[in-house]
Amino acid sequence: MKFSIFQQPLNSWNGKSLIYGIFETDIKKQLETIDHIINSEDILIKIKNKKFNGEKGQNITLEFINQKIESISFVGLGDKKIFDKQNLKIVVSKAIRSISGLDKVVGILLPWNDLELNTIYLVAESIRLSIFKDNRFNSKRSDKEFLEKIEFLNLNDQSIISFRETEELCSGVELARELVKAPPNILTPSEMAKVASNIAHEQGLSIRVLEKKDCEELGMGAYLAVSRGSDLPPKFIHLTYKSNDPIKQKIALVGKGLTFDSGGYNLKVGASQIEMMKYDMGGSAAVLGTARAIGALKPEGLEVHFIVAACENMINGSAIHPGDVVKASNGKTIEINNTDAEGRLTLADALTYASDLKPDCIIDLATLTGACVVALGNDVAGLWSNNEELTKALINSAKDSGEGLWPMPLQKSYKEGLKSHIADMKNTGPRAGGSITAALFLEEFFDPSIKWAHIDIAGTCWTEKDKDINPSGATGYGVKTLVKFLKNSCD
Repeated sequence: MKFSIFQQPLNSWNGKSLIYGIFETDIKKQLETIDHIINSEDILIKIKNKKFNGEKGQNITLEFINQKIESISFVGLGDKKIFDKQNLKIVVSKAIRSISGLDKVVGILLPWNDLELNTIYLVAESIRLSIFKDNRFNSKRSDKEFLEKIEFLNLNDQSIISFRETEELCSGVELARELVKAPPNILTPSEMAKVASNIAHEQGLSIRVLEKKDCEELGMGAYLAVSRGSDLPPKFIHLTYKSNDPIKQKIALVGKGLTFDSGGYNLKVGASQIEMMKYDMGGSAAVLGTARAIGALKPEGLEVHFIVAACENMINGSAIHPGDVVKASNGKTIEINNTDAEGRLTLADALTYASDLKPDCIIDLATLTGACVVALGNDVAGLWSNNEELTKALINSAKDSGEGLWPMPLQKSYKEGLKSHIADMKNTGPRAGGSITAALFLEEFFDPSIKWAHIDIAGTCWTEKDKDINPSGATGYGVKTLVKFLKNSCD
């Protein structure tokens, strides 16, 4: 789907479906804008009969017979003085989903003079992502795309508007959604490496894929211990974007890449949703989606390393036992007291690898703990960081991107719970504060002088609710925040 600006006067637009945003004051005057398309007096009567008054969140659709236009979806923008961007995303997304199967071209008309320029891009992004469908594995799917173009009407200054960045960002989010939604027999570690290679080829990034032998030579005992129970070989993926101009920031992004997590010998049972553990690579999906977007946008002054330690956590005669001791690549030994706390083991070696690149900062994303879901639910991810400046930058990037993110404490006293009698540490602590002890565990595997942030997306990478701004399923959480953060880093 593409976005375009209708550059002719509004009275020459010949589209059949229109989305029209209305503030809750002076409705009659606002409707005069479309008087040449359809009689505004008639419209005013109809929307009053439906009790539409432009209040925040209202959404109605009127259909017409034997008229120039076939349908108008009115969306309530609320009070002009306290305009709510999030509300705009919701009501526009709801409107477009109600008509997207009817026409190939839909017009959108909002009171642009009263909105900021970035609101235009926010609307475009919301529309595209709200109607995204992944029907790859449905034999009854239709490959026909009904909605092909959104036309923005009555934009005054058209010369400064380009939707390229929005389209590339959305492509990155859509890739992340496709990766998370793919079944584990389709998205194997090897297939994930192929996806990364395709990104490198298409966007001009460099890539290195470390095989099992390479990882053994680097001493990645924690990561390789997790992969031992699978018949599928692990793939350690390292993509690099480097702009041609002087580098201002060198950043490493690390994504947890468990393409399937059985729990190992601590097998997931009961309400653990083992059948959904294909999304345990949500962190790596966000990192690869970000790589795709950044590779296409090519921001100046940046060197970004995208790192994924991809593998499965399965059970066979070679699988790690509860009680085993393994050694990570930084030399620290870990007692495995729970094989279902495997993600932090893979991240241990991935973070050490990232640290050895000597970046200015490291950010990791992982579907790491159920404790984070209990604490923050499914709309907000948890953030742990050793740097206040980095915390603020990520919180602001998430806010601007419409993704929920909340700072959490790195309570040092909780490290007591990770102490082991036979090794340097255990891979899990007590049940209480489980997401905090997980972050404290990760903190042991990189140079402490490097700025670091850990984002736990266990609750946000997947939704069972059919939300207006995101259909049920994979969300692609993290891509928008990371792209925004990276672009801000080089400004």
